[in-house]
Amino acid sequence: MKQYIVDAFTEELFAGNPAAVLPCVSMPPAELMQSIAIENNYSETAFVVRRGAGEYDLKWFTPGGEVELCGHATLATSFVIHHFVDPGVPEMHFHTLSGELKVRASAEGGYTMDFPVGPFKPVPVSPEILAASGGLAVEAFYDGGDMIVIMPSEEAVQAFVPDYELIRLVEGRGFVITAVSDTYDFVSRCFYPKLDVPEDPVTGSAHTYLTPLWAARLGRTEMTARQLSRRGGTLRVRLAGPRVFITGSARLFMSGDIPFDL
Repeated sequence: MKQYIVDAFTEELFAGNPAAVLPCVSMPPAELMQSIAIENNYSETAFVVRRGAGEYDLKWFTPGGEVELCGHATLATSFVIHHFVDPGVPEMHFHTLSGELKVRASAEGGYTMDFPVGPFKPVPVSPEILAASGGLAVEAFYDGGDMIVIMPSEEAVQAFVPDYELIRLVEGRGFVITAVSDTYDFVSRCFYPKLDVPEDPVTGSAHTYLTPLWAARLGRTEMTARQLSRRGGTLRVRLAGPRVFITGSARLFMSGDIPFDL
């Protein structure tokens, strides 16, 4: 049984967001997938089952549990399929808890993911949000997924020092801070202590909310985003109605054998 470790949303090793990808003959029991995710201790471990060329079942697990959508692990899975499972397949259709997700390989070596727009709506900046943001929250948005907080500047996002206990008190799966950028169109950082992921290096799923939010504010549908984690990562995003297209590159770090069949 093979396991691949792939750095996603980067063109060079040791940057972007690493994910483990396990191509399986059939989907393992949830308890086993959770145990492997805990053992790997990456923000995401992806399990993929081939239905046929271009058609796959896909699940994602953090060390803290299964999630409904993950961008960087989908990108990593696409890389593994395109290179090792169905070499050269131009388009991949993933059947997931978030519905069918499509990914196309580009001639330049990147992958474009077709995701649904994530729901979000304005909410008041509560005392909990203000405390978790170090007193810097300007606006907040939430609709059952991640809490999105607008910060006053890119510098404020970069310099932010998270207090994970305060972040845990805020409603939402994750806590995402973001601001407009001079170098890129917008920047962000993403924190998921409730999922045992303190700071996620690059978070594709958060950009299903961030892309329509900044598209409306900046008046453009195609943008370049940068996640300002220590590893860092760049995403090219495009809004098209109810869909967000997220493009990124990936690099293989290693592959290895798990000494039992899945």
